[in-house]
Amino acid sequence: MGMKDKFQDKSEQWQEQAKQKAQQAREQGQQRGQEQGQQRGRPGQEQGQQQRGKPGERMRDEETERLQREEQDRFDQDYDI
Repeated sequence: MGMKDKFQDKSEQWQEQAKQKAQQAREQGQQRGQEQGQQRGRPGQEQGQQQRGKPGERMRDEETERLQREEQDRFDQDYDI
């Protein structure tokens, strides 16, 4: 396995870990929102929090894509002659 393959595998591992952590954070946020909604007795609040979560997810996706592009650019620069 060449150096390029090793770096690519490591990059994919980091990307997968980032996705898993983002998913865990999303789930924890939803759980907290549901708990707060139950404590306050406002069922409509849960729906509002889910709607507000969507732009945040988009931001995370954009951030992840940006980081992936930067990482790929650095990787490509290392192997350009």
